[in-house]
Amino acid sequence: MNAHRLLMPILVTAAAIAASLSLAACGSDAPSAASAGTTAADRPVIAATTPMLGALVRDAVGDAAEVEVVMPNGSDPHEWRPSARDVARLQSADLIVENGLDLEEGLQEPIARAREDGVAVFTATDHVDVREVEDGDDHAEGDDHAEDEEHGHGAGDPHFWTDPSQAASVVAALPAAVRSATGADISGPAGESAKALRGLDADIASRMSAIPEADRVLVTGHESLGYLADRYGLDVVGTVTPSLSSQGQVSAAHLADLEAAMEKAGVRVLFTESGVSDALAQAIRDETGATVVELGIETVPADGSYTTYIQDLSRRISSALTDAGG
Repeated sequence: MNAHRLLMPILVTAAAIAASLSLAACGSDAPSAASAGTTAADRPVIAATTPMLGALVRDAVGDAAEVEVVMPNGSDPHEWRPSARDVARLQSADLIVENGLDLEEGLQEPIARAREDGVAVFTATDHVDVREVEDGDDHAEGDDHAEDEEHGHGAGDPHFWTDPSQAASVVAALPAAVRSATGADISGPAGESAKALRGLDADIASRMSAIPEADRVLVTGHESLGYLADRYGLDVVGTVTPSLSSQGQVSAAHLADLEAAMEKAGVRVLFTESGVSDALAQAIRDETGATVVELGIETVPADGSYTTYIQDLSRRISSALTDAGG
C-alpha cells in the first residue's frame, strides 16, 4: 500500500508530462501546417523549364508565387530528358514558363500535354526580337544543317538570355501572363527587375566597348552567343558544332573550314560550353594555337542571380579577348 501511494504521484506526473508534450507537439504542428498552407496552397506555383528562366522569373515575381525549376542547373537543355516526377511538376503548376524555339527538346511533349490539360504556358521567345540563322549561314553547312533540323530547330535562335535587353523584354511581358493564370499582381517587382536588366545592358555595353576592334571576334562551341555578339558589336566567325543545338553533327570538312576561318580572322580564343566535345576543342586548339575558355552558358551561379551570371559571362569574354589580343 505504501508503495502504491508512492507510485501514484510519479504516475500522475508522468501523465501530465506526456499530455504537455502532446499539446506542445500539436501546438508546434499548427504553425507549421499554416506555414506550409501559405506556401503550397495560398501561393501559386510557376514552373520554369530552365535555371536561367528560373533566375529571371524569381526576380520578377518576388513573393507572389513559388518558382520551381524543372531542369538541373548546368544541364544541357538540348539533351536533357525529364523524369516522371518532372512531368508531374509541369502538370501541377499554375503557369509554365518555357524558353521556346525548341530549346527544351525533351520537354516539348510534356508541355504540350500540360497545355491540353489546361495549364497556362508563357513562352519567353514570343517576347524577344528573335535572331534568325538562315540556311546559307556560314555557321551551318549543308548536311549539318539538315541534321540540325532533325533536332527540331528552325531558323530561330533560342539563346536570348545572353542579351540582358532581350531578358528585360521577357520580364516586362510576364505580369500579364501571371495575372491571367494566377490572379497575382507582379507588376511592381517585374517592373523593377526589367529596369535593373536595362541598367545591366548599359554596364555590359560599356565593358564590351573597351575590347580592341581587331579582337572583337568570337568562335563558340555552338550557336549560343549570337545575341550577345549582335548586341555588343562582336562578330561570330564560326562554331565548333555548326548548329543551334549542341547535339548537332560535326564533319571533318567543317572543322577544316573553321580552322581556316579562325586563321584568316586572327582568332586567338575558342569559347566552349556544356555539350561540346572537349576532344574537338583541344584538337582545334592544337591546330590553331587558340586559348580555350569554357563558359557556363546555361549555368546559373551559386547565388542564383541572373545579374551575377551575365556580369561574369561578359567579364570572362571581354577579359579573354583583350588579354589574347594584348
